[in-house]
Amino acid sequence: MNGLADTYRLEMDPVLDDPATRIVVCCGSGGVGKTTTAAALGVRAAERGRKVVVLTIDPARRLAQSMGIEELDNVPRKVEGVDGGAGGELHAMMLDMKRTFDEIVEAHSDQERARAILENPFYQSLSAGFAGTQEYMAMEKLGQLRARDEWDLIVVDTPPSRSALDFLDAPSRLGSFLDGKFIKVLMAPAKIGGRAGMKFLGVGMSVMSGPLNKLMGAQLLRDVQTFVAAMDTMFGGFRTRADATYRLLQAPGTAFLVVAAPERDALREAAYFIERLAADRMPLAGLVLNRVHGSGADQLSAERALAAAEALTDGSAGAPADAAPDYTENLAGSGIVDRDAGKPHLGDPSAPDSGSPTATEGSQDSTTTVTDPTTAFTEAADPIQATPEQLAARLLRLHAERMRVLARERRTRDRFTTLHPEVPVAEVAALPGDVHDLAGLRAVGERLATQSASPRTAAS
Repeated sequence: MNGLADTYRLEMDPVLDDPATRIVVCCGSGGVGKTTTAAALGVRAAERGRKVVVLTIDPARRLAQSMGIEELDNVPRKVEGVDGGAGGELHAMMLDMKRTFDEIVEAHSDQERARAILENPFYQSLSAGFAGTQEYMAMEKLGQLRARDEWDLIVVDTPPSRSALDFLDAPSRLGSFLDGKFIKVLMAPAKIGGRAGMKFLGVGMSVMSGPLNKLMGAQLLRDVQTFVAAMDTMFGGFRTRADATYRLLQAPGTAFLVVAAPERDALREAAYFIERLAADRMPLAGLVLNRVHGSGADQLSAERALAAAEALTDGSAGAPADAAPDYTENLAGSGIVDRDAGKPHLGDPSAPDSGSPTATEGSQDSTTTVTDPTTAFTEAADPIQATPEQLAARLLRLHAERMRVLARERRTRDRFTTLHPEVPVAEVAALPGDVHDLAGLRAVGERLATQSASPRTAAS
């Protein structure tokens, strides 16, 4: 290991152990293992003495299942089975967007007004799925957890990266909504109050009722007006708390981890998010490169393996050496480019799978599984009817295929690190089985902590 590699290695244990680190945000594109990474970090930090809560925004159930909890909800649940010998604890929860909104209403209004808001049809639609509500409520819940000061580390598992950008944009989007002309018009009668307000409302509605009734419907318009009037005193609080949470994300006690697989699209998304974090002055800890494949015989190149396979069979069995598919990724100087996109990468171990430490989560899960060399070998032909030379040749060809995948992953990684030399990287080797319990999460955490960064070399 040379000094250059050491310089760019992301060391996770010092990040988790540092009492000044209070929030870790895992973000990235879909299917790269953010949920698994967040849970593994939570387990490792708890077993190293931190009192941790893991908050997932993704509605997938993988986090609950892997932690042995029947179901997660809006209340932090203690995870049993975590080694608390060092004094740590682990809790987990999943954001309930509507319940979080209800809690805000109940906490910042009297009982009568809260009931009026909660029963308002427009509020019920807004809290159940209005665009941007989930991201704003995630900010609210994060702020609530941090304000309680019950946990000394909060690990946040975000939706896929484009949605996670909405997570960062929530305060400004909410401010734009509250400052909008339409909301101001609807709020005007409440601000004037009394008969003057009713008179203003009558005059205003006489001008607006026709177009708005056609656009919204009379009943919906009345529901919106009632909602705005009831929420008037709370709007400022929403924006103030959101802005405070945004500043919290920019504070030195926060660490963003961008999670990616060693694949072109995932690393492109990672680069996009890293640039956005830099623009917003968010503290980036580094990149977690998941599902990295290796070989115990990587001294044997693909070319030599194919040549040996051909020599063993003397060209009489199996495909010739030059028939092996080359899925090596094409790289351009301006970025990561795959001109062979769309080709069937049969047996490509870099495909997302449920048997790796970064099994995909949520609605973007992939059902493609890693090709195990033994499975592919037995499916290729009946080994009983094959000669020893033919068996050896098939194994050599499987090895050659694996080495081509490794080469593609390394070239893709090297292109990213060349374009973003300032970003520390942690490489996490793939596990042979699915992560479905605490033991699997511990294994992921161990690999994340003990990973070895490779020297950074320019892509060729």
